[in-house]
Amino acid sequence: MSLTLSTMLPLKSKAPDFKLGDVISGKVFTLKDFADKKLLLVMFICRHCPYVQHIKKELANLGREYPPKNVAMVAISSNDAENYAEDAPTGLREMARESNFSFPFLYDEDQSVAKAYSAACTPDFFLFDQNRQLIYRGQLDDSRPGNGKPVTGADLRMALDAALAGQPIDPHQKPSAGCNIKWKRGMEPAYSRR
Repeated sequence: MSLTLSTMLPLKSKAPDFKLGDVISGKVFTLKDFADKKLLLVMFICRHCPYVQHIKKELANLGREYPPKNVAMVAISSNDAENYAEDAPTGLREMARESNFSFPFLYDEDQSVAKAYSAACTPDFFLFDQNRQLIYRGQLDDSRPGNGKPVTGADLRMALDAALAGQPIDPHQKPSAGCNIKWKRGMEPAYSRR
């Protein structure tokens, strides 16, 4: 299990648009579908990654707690499904149902959305304000598989709660950490080879 850190996309970056299908409903979503919400949380996750498996219950908790507070949430999987069959849409659909995810779970087959966001690992979190400028990118919390720390979502929750209250978010943010995104052969972005 190799550890990859988030690229820490610069704060105030604009949210890149996307047009991706939901693995459960089949509905196609774009950035505009979330325009009515104050905040947008974009999460790059997958099924097979032990780091994501470690936090999936907390992701489901966030999905129940924050959308009623004016937060849109969307998960995206960009892994190469040809070489990682669990991360194909069928496997993602099973994961979403088993985990009771209440947010759309989109599949980025050509990996262009992961590249647009400079996503590097699973999980990788990006929180955008009303103007869809990046205000938080970093870890869920300090817990990792095997380190004995509880999964609380503390770091991400602190950012969400501060933004909802109109308070500033500490710009000193810890990068998310997990498995690297499984790029298709020849598709690896330059930032993944640092």
